[in-house]
Amino acid sequence: MRREIRPASFFVGICGNIGVGKSAFTKLLVERLGWEAYYEPVAENPFLEAFYADMKRWAFHLQIYLLAERFKAQKRFVERGAPFIQDRTIYEDGEIFARVLFERGAMEPREFESFLSLFREMVELLPFPGLLLYLRARPPVLLERIARRGRACEAGIGEAYLAQLERAYEAWIESARGRCPILEIDTEGIAFPPDGELITRIVSEIRAAREAAGSPAGARGETA
Repeated sequence: MRREIRPASFFVGICGNIGVGKSAFTKLLVERLGWEAYYEPVAENPFLEAFYADMKRWAFHLQIYLLAERFKAQKRFVERGAPFIQDRTIYEDGEIFARVLFERGAMEPREFESFLSLFREMVELLPFPGLLLYLRARPPVLLERIARRGRACEAGIGEAYLAQLERAYEAWIESARGRCPILEIDTEGIAFPPDGELITRIVSEIRAAREAAGSPAGARGETA
């Protein structure tokens, strides 16, 4: 029997590859809706720089840290009862990043199995997002964006790694269909920050999904 923390509110998970624009979309949607946001920890992450310098040495440590931080944050937001936006979901830790790192030899089989065991126990306790906003862009475009944002630790990210992550994302999104509405946005042809018309369309989709889930659009937490 699943031991979910039953959601008192609706939340949106923004998912997608490195550099695709999750934080930019999260910021604009939060401003429009008046909801809370969980941003992926970057500046405060104690393993990120070490990971990119030596993936094999630090992959397991990084993934455990991110899994724990996302679990704590999602649990806290759900229990608080207000709608929120999540910049990258906990599912991506297990279904995308840990899996790809294992396939690339950066995680040993015993590390990967230990991580998956913990991951599966954690997600049993959490509700699935009410809507997934899946942002897409081809790896060459992502590399350009990663270079423009200028994080020194990301300088070594290669196109092959991004392409492998992209394939894992496509497989996971297919498996998630039927669990919640999925809104896919091709971000290649848009400017950043995204324009107001696109954000208005996404907000409309979020409201429709929230109403369908039984939480009225005007319920607590929404200001627009």
